Amino acid sequence: MDRSSLTRSRRIAPFVAVAAAAALTLAGCSSDSGGKKSEEGGADASAGKASTPRMTVALVTHQSPGDTFWDIVRKGAQTAADKDNVKLVYSADPNAGNQANLVQNAIDQKVDGIAVTLAKPDALKGVIAKAEAAGIPVVGLNSGVSDWKDLGLMEFFGQDESVAGEAFGKKLNEVGAKNAVCVVQEQGNVGLTQRCDGVKKTFEGKTQVLNVNGTDMPSVKSTITAKLKQDSSIDYVVTLGAPFALTAVQSVDESGSKAKVATFDLNKQLTGAIKDGDIQFAVDQQPYLQGYLAVDGLWLYKNNGNYSGGGEQPVLTGPAFVDESNVDAVSEFAAKGTR
Repeated sequence: MDRSSLTRSRRIAPFVAVAAAAALTLAGCSSDSGGKKSEEGGADASAGKASTPRMTVALVTHQSPGDTFWDIVRKGAQTAADKDNVKLVYSADPNAGNQANLVQNAIDQKVDGIAVTLAKPDALKGVIAKAEAAGIPVVGLNSGVSDWKDLGLMEFFGQDESVAGEAFGKKLNEVGAKNAVCVVQEQGNVGLTQRCDGVKKTFEGKTQVLNVNGTDMPSVKSTITAKLKQDSSIDYVVTLGAPFALTAVQSVDESGSKAKVATFDLNKQLTGAIKDGDIQFAVDQQPYLQGYLAVDGLWLYKNNGNYSGGGEQPVLTGPAFVDESNVDAVSEFAAKGTR
């Protein structure tokens, strides 16, 4: 099915809302400053269970070096690739212009499909149009739920960050928080902005925003510590990624603050911190599922003309909360690197 056929199909397709219930994202997100471009071909796995012809899919994200969130996304994508007889080529760069160049590289390699994150959608608009003009189907994941349709993507797999932020704000009300600081590790990342805006919309207390350099953890730690010393009334530190939550715990200890820490996204270490009571709760957007569905969605389109959500609605992978009531069940999977 070519792009024009897909467009005609969308006009008659029913509006299908596909929702995958989740427990925790974008935007496991990364910084726009610093970090080298990483580009690596996925291991040439032997033919998977599918008997369909071998195809190549490029997964291009805005991962910054050392951001382990993306290891989970990639593991999900590789699982789907192995099953579907897909060669997965992964590349990433936190700089939006460089990420666009990586998408262009995928076009030049004439891949069969591209899955891309849209942390800074305006920078990717032109190159995505080039992919579609070349007849390469493109799907979005993780970041860009508000922009994927405008950019002409076929499908989107991820969390609505505004909805997640609003749910977080309501949770803060439930636990009796009065003054929260929302720590943003990458200025200009639309998903992170939507998270903090969502918190502010529903949280009945005071919401402050603190920008930090997410590529420099010592700086993150010192900036949060200084903020807590400067404002002793802060009773909750809200972080937008698991590594920053764990660093915030150290900042609370060093500052002598009585603030508690809660976060978006989780990993193996964070589930342990929830068990220990160092982190109160996390919002899970299921990054493994995002990577898996993005690759599987491209395979389904190529081999059966399917497009999830009917081309009209995103496939939601979150949000849901992980706290002391359910962390034991989730940590079993987090230990395997899949949650």
